[in-house]
Amino acid sequence: MPRAPQALADALQSTFGKKLSSCVTTHGQVCLEVTAGDLPAVALQLKDDPQYDFQQLVDLCGIDYLGYGKADWETSERTSSTGFSRGVQAQIHVDSGHPCGVRFAVVYQLLSHQRNQRLSVRALLDGDPPIIESVNDIWPSANWFEREAFDLFGILFSGHPDLRRILTDYGFIGHPFRKDFPLEGEVEMRYEPEQGRVIYEPVSITPRTLVPKVIRHDQRFSGGEGGEAV
Repeated sequence: MPRAPQALADALQSTFGKKLSSCVTTHGQVCLEVTAGDLPAVALQLKDDPQYDFQQLVDLCGIDYLGYGKADWETSERTSSTGFSRGVQAQIHVDSGHPCGVRFAVVYQLLSHQRNQRLSVRALLDGDPPIIESVNDIWPSANWFEREAFDLFGILFSGHPDLRRILTDYGFIGHPFRKDFPLEGEVEMRYEPEQGRVIYEPVSITPRTLVPKVIRHDQRFSGGEGGEAV
């Protein structure tokens, strides 16, 4: 039988103590927060300890906290005082990030089939480049998930047996899910018939800023002749 979320949170607090940066329950989901250094030991115990028995890693993803808590544009009643211009010029706040002062994190979604229970574990990464130990030896399903986080966020997983890109091309430069990566990208590719191969060129996309609301005076939506617009 699954334990109540708060009962699970209390048990985790008792087991791991100071290894947990935080342990909160939100919307019926328990989420742990640990440092990158403590993650391997915590992960192994979560899998092997019979009182937890989280045998399956369902998902793993990266997080970039650059600009965390800051908006790229202001909105009020569907209008904007600064313009919807992120597609043209990103408003990145380099001084903002996770409250703990780190930019990157990795989140692990765990499942216990025996107890029909789920758990989120978030590991904060402190360093440049961001690096954390691979959990591939603990949960083999982490293999491709870690490659995806490396490809899209540039997070390195030490001990991974084959850490290489999985979604972008072999010659791709940069990491597309980082907040400071341009929305239109850096380069584009096409097949060149004369050379008989794929070539890369500077991106030719012209950024467009779309205004989501345009107020027009229209008789169909007025209160009659001389009336106020609805």
